[in-house]
Amino acid sequence: MQLIITDAWLAKSRAIHLSGTKLVVAALLASFTMLLVAVGLYNWVFLKGAREGWPVVGSLLRMVVKDEFEQRDRFMRENLDMLARKLGEMQAKMTQLESLGERVSGLAGVNPDEIKSKPGQGGALVSGRPLSMDELQATLASLDRLTDQRTDLMTVIESRLFDQKIRSMMVPTQQPVADGNMGSLFGWRIDPFTGRTALHTGVDFQADYGTPILAAAGGIVVTQEFHPEYGNMIEIDHGNDLITRYAHASKTLVKKGDLIKRGQKIAEVGSTGRSTGKHLHFEVLVQGIPQDPLKFLAAGRNLQPQRFAKLVRPAHAATAAAAYTAQGGLPGQR
Repeated sequence: MQLIITDAWLAKSRAIHLSGTKLVVAALLASFTMLLVAVGLYNWVFLKGAREGWPVVGSLLRMVVKDEFEQRDRFMRENLDMLARKLGEMQAKMTQLESLGERVSGLAGVNPDEIKSKPGQGGALVSGRPLSMDELQATLASLDRLTDQRTDLMTVIESRLFDQKIRSMMVPTQQPVADGNMGSLFGWRIDPFTGRTALHTGVDFQADYGTPILAAAGGIVVTQEFHPEYGNMIEIDHGNDLITRYAHASKTLVKKGDLIKRGQKIAEVGSTGRSTGKHLHFEVLVQGIPQDPLKFLAAGRNLQPQRFAKLVRPAHAATAAAAYTAQGGLPGQR
């Protein structure tokens, strides 16, 4: 394209040659300039009209603002309704958590009334106005405080249940010989060597040589030695002044100071010491006084801590315990 520019008297003229690219660039620049001018005029007119209250402009501005506020209010209401539904779900889950807490509190020795935060609620649904933001925030804050309280209470319950589990694992309720036949029981019997009445302070399990001897409960090995009467002997301390003794073993597999788990193999059946044949002599001692091991073994794995006191020094064993103490703590019969 060629443009010829002349003055008013046609005395001078100038020719401008525009290629296709230059023409496109010029058109874009002109369009952009017009756009900026239009935006500037639009903003100036609306701002000035809003400030000075021009009738037409003011009406248009109010319509735009009203529509914008309606959209914002609708968006906020939808979000509030969604949060309210979530809040209802959280409250329902909290109710389930309280019910669970009531069920397990008895196992932990916690008063169930401490779990309950408020009496039950119910009734027919009569819909009311939607929750406001302030009401929703207040309800959420209350639920947060209640959650913290329940967390603290569940922590206490967990601690007590864990303590009960540890205590039960430290009580000798595991049979020390899995497939052993019962021999001599706890109490008075005819001594196999002297033929006279004597106290048998434990329970005998008949089994083949090399049969595994298992720890009746978890604890720490306090004695591992060869005793003239007990032979190869192991004693395990379970805490609370409770000790189990395993005698006449052919081989011991642990040493003093070892930490033992319930059911762990600690020795093998034999006939060492004062023994007439292959067997395990198993004892339970509380504060150094022998107890009837069958009372513990019969309790099984579901032993509760409150039942432990009933197992210690039963009435029928009082005479045997007195005789044991009078003989200096080590009876002559096995």
